[in-house]
Amino acid sequence: MAKVTTKGQITIPKAIRQILGIGTGDKVLYYDLGDGSVAMRSARLSALRELQGAFDGAAEEAGLETEEDVVALVREVRRDMAGR
Repeated sequence: MAKVTTKGQITIPKAIRQILGIGTGDKVLYYDLGDGSVAMRSARLSALRELQGAFDGAAEEAGLETEEDVVALVREVRRDMAGR
């Protein structure tokens, strides 16, 4: 439970901060679940999931099927970067 201040602020209990993996200066997102309740999530986790979704299928499109394919691509990119 948290008490709302006159400025509309609350303190997130330590146990909840630990569950979310958030600390001083981190941001949280609130989601309206549509049933009168709200969920809270670490913004870092949401950003990571969004980024992960943006790359979904990219490996297949690039023809990367194995770990060796990825290593070869990284080596190629490093050679290109070194030649600049």
